[in-house]
Amino acid sequence: MRNTLKQLREHKGWTQGALADELGVSRQTVNALETGRYDPALPLAFRISKLFAQPIEAIFTPPDEA
Repeated sequence: MRNTLKQLREHKGWTQGALADELGVSRQTVNALETGRYDPALPLAFRISKLFAQPIEAIFTPPDEA
């Protein structure tokens, strides 16, 4: 799944570690999300959406729609 997480994080001036702290996950999880190696579970996707005040669909795009 493609996502804009890295761009959103960088826009806030956050490191991967800082975003991980905000989300309650590891820095490795943030890295895996940003590189597309890991798709978030729905609760995590909702936390990301709320943190950046954007709908989930604006952050995550299924591969067939990219």
